Amino acid sequence: MGAASLPRKVLVANRGEIAVRVIRACQDLGITAVAVHSEADADALHVALADEAVAIGPAPARSSYLDVGRIVDAARTAGCDAVHPGYGFLSENPALPRALAEAGIAFVGPSAEVIEQVGDKVAARGAAKAAAVPVVPGSDRLDTAEEAVGFATDVGFPVLLKAAAGGGGRGIRRVDEPDELATAFAEASREAEAAFGDGGVFVEKCIIDARHVEVQILADAHGAVVHLGERECSLQRRRQKLVEESPAPGLPAGLRKELGAAAVRLATEVGYRGAGTVEFLVDPHTWSFYFIEVNARIQVEHGVTELVTGVDLVVEQLRIAGGLPLPLAQDEISWSGAAIEFRINAEDPERGFFPSPGRLTLLRLPAGPGVRVDTGFETGRSIPPYYDSLIAKVMVWGSDREQALARARRALAELAVDGVASTAPLHRRIVGWDAFRGGQFHTGSLERFLAG
Repeated sequence: MGAASLPRKVLVANRGEIAVRVIRACQDLGITAVAVHSEADADALHVALADEAVAIGPAPARSSYLDVGRIVDAARTAGCDAVHPGYGFLSENPALPRALAEAGIAFVGPSAEVIEQVGDKVAARGAAKAAAVPVVPGSDRLDTAEEAVGFATDVGFPVLLKAAAGGGGRGIRRVDEPDELATAFAEASREAEAAFGDGGVFVEKCIIDARHVEVQILADAHGAVVHLGERECSLQRRRQKLVEESPAPGLPAGLRKELGAAAVRLATEVGYRGAGTVEFLVDPHTWSFYFIEVNARIQVEHGVTELVTGVDLVVEQLRIAGGLPLPLAQDEISWSGAAIEFRINAEDPERGFFPSPGRLTLLRLPAGPGVRVDTGFETGRSIPPYYDSLIAKVMVWGSDREQALARARRALAELAVDGVASTAPLHRRIVGWDAFRGGQFHTGSLERFLAG
């Protein structure tokens, strides 16, 4: 790939809706899109829509989508000059950009060094402090439960034990009393070791009734960094997001501005390049905010930012990977209306969100004014049991939140998913929930709603 030019041919190293999303962005730019697929995905929609496809191995992800060697070989074999990792799988594994660099192939994302720095939460906290971004009172990496007790006693219970590596809610334990800490420390360390190959744990003060608010950033190779506003991600079950929206309801204007500026400072501090997200906890009692982590990739919920800004984040990722400058300065970015996303997963909320793979005998997707759906499936295709259960993202936009909510109610009523259980019925309940409609919720609200 020459200097400052779009990639010519991109390997999309993922599956499902994000692979379809990236393939479409490539084709809009005139870039040849090459899909990869495991044996279980040979007939998948992303394979059908791509310009070319390469088989990369058996169904288990560790033997296909998580195999760095197979991905690099596929890119080389297909003659690709860039690889887009999507989210999940290898998107935040520094081994992939390193291997691609050795093969002379561009990675659509940050450098391996930046991924390592922001991927280690203790190191990321250090970078945040250096950028004058507030962090939750917390410790460095701890070796023993006794050290954790000492720190937790100093900052006061409750605290969270968190894995130094990884994310997605894995390796996290809330501890309310000192005598719970030894057991929780061992559990969190074991889970972190199993999930991320790193059993490192640290302690953070638990912010009660916190809201989870994140800021989307874009950074080019020429030192320009902009933010595209915030997303509200507080509706979570076991720290897995179910509903996201932009802007965050009820946030003071001054706080929005501070969050955006803090995200840009941190991205600049670490030399970030590409699309990324800086996540914060916001205390709704004081409107204080605290950095929690950086996601060095495109995120599931990027669509709501696209709906309110009109900026195509995946297109910008591809432009940045080619060395092109950002097309917009901060004062040229504007926001319009409100957008909400509902994750439709093949899970049964009535059975503890038990996975429900199988053949989709009917998938009728909503449409009409203000409705966007991203999916990797259609009627007749099967959801394999090996991967993430996301069927589709139903996104709505309105000139204000009231109109977005009305369109959400209409879109979720139009949606039909047969053949597997799904979270669609739960989302219909959420849209009618007074706390959600009023924007009065926090990270603990959905668990209480489900329990009630």
